[in-house]
Amino acid sequence: MQSAYEEPWLQFYHPIVRQLGFAIASPNILCALPCDLVLTHKFQLHSDEIWQQHFEDYLPRLRELDVNPRPLLEFVAQLKSTRLGLRFEMLIWFWLQDSAYHPYQLLGHSIQIIEGAKTLGELDFLIYHRDFKRIEHWEIALKYYLAEADYRFEHWYGLNRSDRLARKMLHFTEKQFQFQQALQHDIEARFCMLKGQLYLPQNMQHTLPAWVNPARRIGHWGHQQPEQSLGYYRLQRHEWICANLQPSSETAQWWTDGLYKQQFHQHYYMFRKAPYLMRVNA
Repeated sequence: MQSAYEEPWLQFYHPIVRQLGFAIASPNILCALPCDLVLTHKFQLHSDEIWQQHFEDYLPRLRELDVNPRPLLEFVAQLKSTRLGLRFEMLIWFWLQDSAYHPYQLLGHSIQIIEGAKTLGELDFLIYHRDFKRIEHWEIALKYYLAEADYRFEHWYGLNRSDRLARKMLHFTEKQFQFQQALQHDIEARFCMLKGQLYLPQNMQHTLPAWVNPARRIGHWGHQQPEQSLGYYRLQRHEWICANLQPSSETAQWWTDGLYKQQFHQHYYMFRKAPYLMRVNA
């Protein structure tokens, strides 16, 4: 696997600014839609180059926030939930409202589509792209998937085993991108922002699927301490988005479920105790 990655969000000092930098600059965990995914309603992934450009355009603002993060802290403090996915969505929402730094005009957030007494669904973001003069629907997700068996599309599982990558992608195409209109606007383009991290099983080697983005760092997971485990420490929950500049806990002595990082390297290890069982057969 690639050993060096572009991770420009690591230049910042304040934890919340590092997280915002990651939310913008990080590539999607997928570089293409898997061939096994049958599209009911078509959607796209933004290219890595688009996120790189967005980060470069926003860099002056990120540097300002790194000196004075109060506006960002106050905005994110409105979120009462501890769910990482919602925190990630708040970070993107903050960025989208800074319209001087990108070509988007935010038209709506968390838009419920209601028919009679029934709620049909909800759109994360409705956006007007000023350069392309079109209405876009964006769905946002922060995900952590662990590969099993032969790494095929159906063998990637979330921390809750009912949360599978294949199931999430089907939900995008069958449910979340089904709408043709929102807020009296015709939707002309649909984009999935799927960021986070993928993990490969410890001591099990298979060829990575072509849809796994090689520009995004990949971690490992297992039921045992990783080889050369010296210096690993357990990340706090918010650090799953981006680790703090300095270690936030003591070097791991007793291992519990969670995400661990090696102190002087960008090596990540997801420890899962039984009965989180690895499938060895396809």
